[in-house]
Amino acid sequence: MAKNTPIQHVCSFCKRLVTIRDQYDMPILDAQSGFAICKNCIGDIYHFIEDHDAHKATANKKNFAASLGATLKKNKPHIIKEYLDQYIIEQERAKKILSVAVYNHYKRMKYGFDHKNDDLSIEKSNVIMLGPSGCGKTALLSHLSTLLDIPFAVTDASSLTEAGFVGADVEVAVRNLYYAADKDIERTEHGIIYLDEFDKIARKSGENNSITADPGHEGVQQALLKMLEGSVVEFTARGQRKHPEAPTIKVDTKNILFIVGGAFVGIDKIIAKRLQKSDSNIGFGAKVEGENDKPKFDELIHQVNPEDLMKYGIIPEIIGRLPVICTLETLDEDALLRILTEPVNAPVRQYEKLMEMDGVELSFEEDALRAVAKKAIERKTGARSLKGIIEDVMLDVMFDIPRSEEARRVIVTKECITEGAQPEIEPLTEKRSA
Repeated sequence: MAKNTPIQHVCSFCKRLVTIRDQYDMPILDAQSGFAICKNCIGDIYHFIEDHDAHKATANKKNFAASLGATLKKNKPHIIKEYLDQYIIEQERAKKILSVAVYNHYKRMKYGFDHKNDDLSIEKSNVIMLGPSGCGKTALLSHLSTLLDIPFAVTDASSLTEAGFVGADVEVAVRNLYYAADKDIERTEHGIIYLDEFDKIARKSGENNSITADPGHEGVQQALLKMLEGSVVEFTARGQRKHPEAPTIKVDTKNILFIVGGAFVGIDKIIAKRLQKSDSNIGFGAKVEGENDKPKFDELIHQVNPEDLMKYGIIPEIIGRLPVICTLETLDEDALLRILTEPVNAPVRQYEKLMEMDGVELSFEEDALRAVAKKAIERKTGARSLKGIIEDVMLDVMFDIPRSEEARRVIVTKECITEGAQPEIEPLTEKRSA
């Protein structure tokens, strides 16, 4: 368009006649249809969108703050524990610790909203969970997440790497929470992050680790430290690597509760060694005459302290940001037997419902259930392998049962578990209803 030949056009929004001297006077112009928007209207629309987004964010913030009172009433510690009791067998102390930690997290949020100008600020109490594989750490947090009204996200810490290494950056934990909060930044900044397999990022210089290459594990802990103590984390919405042209999302982690957990294999030996040094004549430090006289894992794990975690390979700064230590016991045969049948979503109940859908009545003999528990103990996998053991036994039955519409009863015996025998199948006197 020549400078000396200005033209005029009517804006389709404000109906003003605009003299177009260059392309900036009428940013949007379709000469063929006659549709046009002047730069003044574009500016007004932009400001309207900004005001709308700001108002929406403020409304969401007020709604979230207002809902905390009601949330506190229905999520008191004893109520949270009663809920967990329906799904988790034993681990009474762990359930109490988590119930109190979550309740205090709600209270801390409410205090922050109600006393914004106070000099006093309540620090968050992040939690570290220690317990053998299959004792219920992940299950506890999984069921807890279904109860909570705040965002909750689980991230595998073993997949995290220091910047520069191949793998996921530590920011992925916050990004997972952001999506769990339906992309609401306000809710994200008051959610809970669970870092599973946290012991896998212990630095190799720890007493319990071999002298091998450390693929950024200590660097991962240093990066996590910034998030634990509270910092603004910046990440891309789609998870791609950050670069100047990629739009990013910023989340402040100072009000996010972090729970980290792991098996910490071998930490009982570190605890026993410390106790032996502290008392060489009595208690755990006394001379051991036989293997049965050695302190058991459950006796040792409850005596873990920050010094033991440092020797394991967790840096002191991280330990300082995890003031609450939650320990879980090994599940014995009786506990595994109860897990099979008592919880709301017990494995046996699940298979009973599956078979019932084919008009089949399923029953397990007492000896069969005990054999399942014993096999899980032999595998040293705890409760996580219970369903897999039953699945192996039920595979052929579940494959063949749908061939017929006949009403039957399937009985799983001890021999099915120990010797690989097939479950007994017998007809039911009652005919299956159509």
